[in-house]
Amino acid sequence: MCFAKKIVQLRVPILVLAVLLLIPSVFGMANTRINYDMLTYLPEDMETVVGQDALMKDFGKGAFSLIVIEDMQPEEVSRLRKSIESVDHVDSVIWYDSLMDVSIPMELLPEKVYKAFNSGDATLMAVFFDSSTSADVTMDAVSEIRGICGRQCFVAGMSALVLDLKNLCEKEEPVYVALAVVLAAAAMMLLLDSWLAPLVFLACIGMMVLLNLGTNVFFGEISYITKALAAVLQLAVTMDYSIFLWHSYNEQRRIHPEDPKEAMACAIHQTFTSVLGSSITTVAGFIALCFMSFTMGRDLGIVMAKGVILGVIGCVTVLPAMILLLDKPLQKTRHRCLIPDMTKASKSLLKIAPVLLVVFVLIAFPAWYGYQKTNDEVYYDMGECLPEDMEYVIANSKLQDQFDIASTHMILVDASTPEKDVRAMCREMESVEGVKTVLGLETLVGEDVPLEILPDHLRQILESDRWKLLLIVSEYRAASDEVNEQITALNGILKKYDKGGMLIGEAPCMKDLIETTGHDFTVVNAISIALVFLIIFFVAKSVTLPILLISVIEVAIFINLGLPHYLGSALPFIAPIAISTIQLGATVDYAILMTTRYKNERIAGSDRKAAVLTALSTSIPSILVSGMGLFAATFGVAMYSKIDIVRSMCMLLSRGALISMVCVVVFLPALLMLCDGVIRHTTLGMKAEQ
Repeated sequence: MCFAKKIVQLRVPILVLAVLLLIPSVFGMANTRINYDMLTYLPEDMETVVGQDALMKDFGKGAFSLIVIEDMQPEEVSRLRKSIESVDHVDSVIWYDSLMDVSIPMELLPEKVYKAFNSGDATLMAVFFDSSTSADVTMDAVSEIRGICGRQCFVAGMSALVLDLKNLCEKEEPVYVALAVVLAAAAMMLLLDSWLAPLVFLACIGMMVLLNLGTNVFFGEISYITKALAAVLQLAVTMDYSIFLWHSYNEQRRIHPEDPKEAMACAIHQTFTSVLGSSITTVAGFIALCFMSFTMGRDLGIVMAKGVILGVIGCVTVLPAMILLLDKPLQKTRHRCLIPDMTKASKSLLKIAPVLLVVFVLIAFPAWYGYQKTNDEVYYDMGECLPEDMEYVIANSKLQDQFDIASTHMILVDASTPEKDVRAMCREMESVEGVKTVLGLETLVGEDVPLEILPDHLRQILESDRWKLLLIVSEYRAASDEVNEQITALNGILKKYDKGGMLIGEAPCMKDLIETTGHDFTVVNAISIALVFLIIFFVAKSVTLPILLISVIEVAIFINLGLPHYLGSALPFIAPIAISTIQLGATVDYAILMTTRYKNERIAGSDRKAAVLTALSTSIPSILVSGMGLFAATFGVAMYSKIDIVRSMCMLLSRGALISMVCVVVFLPALLMLCDGVIRHTTLGMKAEQ
């Protein structure tokens, strides 16, 4: 209580300090780099990652792009190549004139090399950058190349994807926040008893969001998914804390009508415990993401856990100061709550409790089956996240339609490997299904032609003191089952000729990503369930209640994540991992709220049915406000966003909030009725015989 009184006493300095902290937060937010390349979050010891580092170290090459050029004469293409080569951070450009003068007919090239770079009136140019795929300077270079090339050229490659993703995110993110704020405010205005209070809540939450985003500067960078979702998620999952304080304050106002400060001190004291308890499960869900070996989970988990903690701090420090400052207008703008008394509806639900138990059991298996299938049907190709009218998507379509190229791999083979072995390896690799051609020094000229005739600048592009660089043109899309089988076959051939050789590129990295996240899904789920189980176990002092509560929320998660399978839609790979933990951590509070009231009623002497009825009827309004708040904050973003990974995650969160809300209200009371005897025998403080 002393702590609460101190906060009330220091309310003005607290509010001033909070406002002043916004200034460095804005600078911190502006100086936090955003990473748009998901492949950089792979474990550093993976061969594909080691290979990318070797490519940069020994060749000075990082990113790689293919440019499709239409309706240009060879002389024009040659001039274009030189212009592109002069762009900052372009290391080298390979086209026909890298081998021969444009005055010499292209038909003199080996047939497979000619076909690899030419198709009808289109030709292909390979560009190497001296910076990494997602480096800011690489994106600047791609943007400049697009400007130089004009409408007759189409830039493909991961850096082009990253650039388009960055531009689209920066355009959409302010709208995400605006939609979340407007819809959350509308939901709270309708479901709470005040027109002004929701705006005060949002002002406080907004300050905590800025503090959260600003302190990310200490991490150096965050992922674009974290940046896109952080503000919306923090608003959605911490809104409840403000509502808890508001309800408690109004109750205390009735007890202390002449002393708002005393009422607020009592409200802070009462609210802190419930807010802390509620936040722990949410933090646990985010912390579980930190155990992913794909470190983007850690990125999102740490930022969001920090956001929840700041939300708790803001609720018991900044919000009380704002409420006391605006107490008169807040009291004048109160209105009758639109949520009716839920006793009658609760009685109706309890009457059909046996039927609801049967429905619960019948739903569980198909929901679980769909959930498992959805996890198998996710996609990993980040190009699928973008709208079809984006420049990267158009370029990729041109590349596939005109050249039958869906992905390009690179091979690093020891420079000491004999020339005849490299040629033999290339022949074997070209026989692998889906491989269109293998390009290297040894394949650019016939077997009887010495490599020494090749220009020195071309030899420097494809050979270093330590490695020879080969390009493999594939007909299979990155992240497809076919390309993964192809990569396995190519790796087998490579290791036969050079055990230290490395196969790198987008598709090999995607294969590693698939294998990594498959393991992560199992680990993160297990950890999140274990953490939430332990929290409920210690809070409720019960063995049975954690099992019941987690079972209800897990079925809600199964339904939510099972629906995409039955609806025939695929999710981005990160969505099921993140949503399963976030939904558990954020919505298990609904079940804890109801169960806590049930437990208190039973300890107070109520019989089983009366305890469950009271718990249900008193909990529904709070669960409704909380669930609708989470739904409102994320649904608008889901409907607006053109980035599928953001749209999918927000849709799953909004739908998950509604499903969890319904499952807790409909199924949990029936389970409490059924398991009442077991609960009493396995819960500390409850009488076994009652």
